[in-house]
Amino acid sequence: MNIVKLLSILFLSISIIGCEKHDPEEIINPEVEKYIELLRSNSYDSPNLPAFTDKDIPALLKYRNDTHMISNFPQNPISSFWSAECKLGVYVLWTIESIRAVAINSEYLIMRFPSQNPILALRDAEELTWVFDEKSHEIAAQAYYVWWYKHMQMDFNVLMHIDPLKNTDYKWQ
Repeated sequence: MNIVKLLSILFLSISIIGCEKHDPEEIINPEVEKYIELLRSNSYDSPNLPAFTDKDIPALLKYRNDTHMISNFPQNPISSFWSAECKLGVYVLWTIESIRAVAINSEYLIMRFPSQNPILALRDAEELTWVFDEKSHEIAAQAYYVWWYKHMQMDFNVLMHIDPLKNTDYKWQ
C-alpha cells in the first residue's frame, strides 16, 4: 500500500512540474501570431476565442488560405456537434467573423462564438448542407479578403454590418 501511495505522489508531482504554465491573459487575448502558433501546435488551451478587434483582422487574413488541420481549438459549447478537426484557414475566417459578430452584437453570438460551428454550409439549401471542400474554403477566404480590403476606407461600424459571405453560396453553420 505504501508503494502505491508513493508512486501516486511521484506521478502527481511529475505531472504538476511538467505542466507548461500560460499567462491567463495571453490565452484569452494572445497576439495573432501566438494564437496561430498555439492553434497549429494543437496547444491552444482556452475554451474561448480571443478578444480580437478590427485592428487584428489584417494579421488574421494572412492565414486565411492555410489548409493545416488543427484538432485542439475552442468550440461553441452549445453546439450538439463536436468537430475533431478543422482547417486553420477556415478557423481563422471564423475568428474574423467573431470580431464582426461582437461588433454588431449579432443575435447568433454565444460568448464570442459567431455561430454554432466553424463550418461553412450552403446558404440556400433546403436542408442543412455542410461543405468542407477546397473550393468553398477558397471562395470564403477570397470573400473575407475582398470584404476587408475593398472597404478599408469605410467606417468600421458600417463595415461590420456587411456580411463577407453575402454574395457567396455559403454561410456559417
